[in-house]
Amino acid sequence: MTSDKRALTALHLLLIWAVMTVAVPAFGFGLLMTAWGGGAGAAALLFALGAPLMVGLLAAAGLPVRTVVPMCGSGRRRLGWAGLVFVLGTLGVLAGLAAYGGRVDLGSAATRIALSGAPYAVAAAFFVPNRWVRLGAVAAVAAGLIYGGVVGPAQSQQRQHQAEIARYREHPERLYLGAAPPGMQVSRAEAGPGHFSVDYRGTREDVFAYVGLTLRSPLTPAPVCPELLEEGMTCAVDAHGEMRTVREFPGGGGTVTLTRRHGAAEAEVTSPTLDESGLRRLLDTLHPLSDAELEELMREKKINHML
Repeated sequence: MTSDKRALTALHLLLIWAVMTVAVPAFGFGLLMTAWGGGAGAAALLFALGAPLMVGLLAAAGLPVRTVVPMCGSGRRRLGWAGLVFVLGTLGVLAGLAAYGGRVDLGSAATRIALSGAPYAVAAAFFVPNRWVRLGAVAAVAAGLIYGGVVGPAQSQQRQHQAEIARYREHPERLYLGAAPPGMQVSRAEAGPGHFSVDYRGTREDVFAYVGLTLRSPLTPAPVCPELLEEGMTCAVDAHGEMRTVREFPGGGGTVTLTRRHGAAEAEVTSPTLDESGLRRLLDTLHPLSDAELEELMREKKINHML
């Protein structure tokens, strides 16, 4: 291929890209608005009318390369070439839309508009009788498939993962975890707009054991016993500001609850199976939830975010 033909080929592919970059978004927007206002039937009619116009635009863009691209040598063959480029390019656009719908990052709105004409230029490159141009088209298709099918989804998943972590980290003053009591493990955690709660349960299914930990924004400067106590309930606040609440059940047994300030939050532990000393040890081991602990909870699907 001579230098003149190389320049003409480059201008040919650039022209197709420019024409379709303008035409495709306008055509797609028209289809969308028509479907919204008139339904699928109206959109199908618009497509039936607009597709030949798009093919005509491509055929016009193929006129300058009549001597370079054999399929553009005559009017009939040029229309056939334009139809093939339109079909192949539209398949590429649909693949891009599918990837974008799968949260693959395709850049800003301006970048996405610019990319809308690329599949047609790549499709046209396959009809240029030059090995290097066709190899470039194959490389472009391969790069698109790798990014859209592998790299892009992986990046999207990573972004979603980081965004989820950021949501959990919105209130670090409440994001604390205590060491699980002996024979117990974290079974569930929940981060809400005003609290962070953790449930600990026994590691053995045949033995019931439960402890609930909650960190929330304090309602009073210091823990205060309620003025009216329920029947079978006792409450006391010690000299260190820790509140101890005991609820005894009529049939036997009960729950023990300890509440104390922890930094800017109020920490509360309650259990019907663990004694007061065990609850106090759990409060004493409160520590900021580490990245590794958060990752493990997310990986095991033991934590959720409540709006």
